[in-house]
Amino acid sequence: MRCISLLEEMVLVMKLLLLTCLWPTAVLHSSQSQHHHLHHRQQFSFLRKHNSKREIKMRKIDSTKVRPLKSEQLLRIEDHDFALRPGFGVPNSTPSSSLALEQGSCHCCPNCNARSPIPVGIDVQVESIDSISEVDMDFTMTLYLRHYWKDERLSFHSNKNRSMTFDGRLIKKIWVPDVFFVHSKRSFIHDTTVENVMLRVYPDGNVLFSLRITVSAMCFMDFSRFPLDTQNCSLELESYAYNEDDLMLYWKHGNKSLSTDEHISLSQFFIEEFSASSGLAFYSSTGWYNRLFINFALRRHIFFFVLQSYFPAMLMVMLSWVSFWIDRRAVPARVSLGITTVLTMSTIMTGVSASMPQVSYIKAVDVYLWISFLFVFLSVIEYAAVNYLTTIEERKQLKKRGKASGMYSIDAVQAMAFDGCFHDTDVDMDLTAFSDRCEENETRARAASVSNVDTTRIKRKRSLKGSMGRIILQNNHVIDTYSRIIFPSVYIVFNFFYWGLYI
Repeated sequence: MRCISLLEEMVLVMKLLLLTCLWPTAVLHSSQSQHHHLHHRQQFSFLRKHNSKREIKMRKIDSTKVRPLKSEQLLRIEDHDFALRPGFGVPNSTPSSSLALEQGSCHCCPNCNARSPIPVGIDVQVESIDSISEVDMDFTMTLYLRHYWKDERLSFHSNKNRSMTFDGRLIKKIWVPDVFFVHSKRSFIHDTTVENVMLRVYPDGNVLFSLRITVSAMCFMDFSRFPLDTQNCSLELESYAYNEDDLMLYWKHGNKSLSTDEHISLSQFFIEEFSASSGLAFYSSTGWYNRLFINFALRRHIFFFVLQSYFPAMLMVMLSWVSFWIDRRAVPARVSLGITTVLTMSTIMTGVSASMPQVSYIKAVDVYLWISFLFVFLSVIEYAAVNYLTTIEERKQLKKRGKASGMYSIDAVQAMAFDGCFHDTDVDMDLTAFSDRCEENETRARAASVSNVDTTRIKRKRSLKGSMGRIILQNNHVIDTYSRIIFPSVYIVFNFFYWGLYI
């Protein structure tokens, strides 16, 4: 028994010694293990914080990934591809869109095939016609353009069946008709105070797209009757990319689709009528396209041109007739009057041509002004003829009285040029006696003229067989007498035919 107890004590002592040796190692290992776990926890916590900061930073940088707006969620814009027109690629099992067009409905049926065109209704309200330019052959118009179509991809649920109205920001995310103005030079959408664009979507998918536009377009004008003309202009609308197989443009309410402001007025034109029409346009590379026309007729006001062109031309022609009543010997007066009227007519014609395009045909105002210019010019030519025949007659009279030989002296010719009167041809003629001799010559010439007039009248009463040439040679002032009657009579007849033809 004693040996067993001794053995147990020795085993206990050895365990104590072993425990004493292993205890520091265990404590060290335990501390190292705790430190390792703590290091891992700290590292994991750091990584989590770093990743969260990184995610926040990435979210701030990637600003394109935004949540859709409530309107876009309601319309399910992200669920559809709006690069395609409505109804594209859907099999056909219902009547074609032409029947829908005849019924006046503005929708695209969901079962139309891929080649069934989508009907797009148009109506226009013309706000104003800002300007008409004859030189550039164009006009500027401000209008409200409204499009109507149906896109079932935009349909939404509404308990009260109310529509939703949006501004221009949503238009860039959905499909809209690509209508443009044919023959337009300039156009823009008004943007004061915001862009004048409106989009209205109904629960069943019907869409109204309205915008306010100012457009300058060409107008092919005919000036052959200017300024007594009437111009017919048109503004043409057409789809740019979709031909008649994909898009069908039509007037939404027929002839009532075009309305105008009651207070539209122009300074030079009276707007006779507005009308709407439609047709087709063919392009060799892309096919046939539907085209809508806004037609309007402009009749020009004539009163402005009467004051600026016609009335001054009439006055110049009548002023040229005054020279027929001035003494034929008053050379400076009659020549000055003739040249003045000719230059004034040239100024009037230049002013009219400066405000008109350089066309290759004759205008109505050109006919009137050129004929008026011809009357003024002929009045100058008439006095040249009278003066020439008067000179010949006076020379003959001087020869008959024996006061003139075959040649005139230089002094006599100079005196004639000085005061417009013929003089005797004495070699020792004193220039200081010009006035006395001129008075004598005038008295003799007038006496001879009166005797010739009486002789001519007697001969005319006795016989009408005398030629007009002999009368002019014997009594040349008869040209002025006949001109006083012929010129006004012919001009009045011309005005009668001119205004009767163009009005």
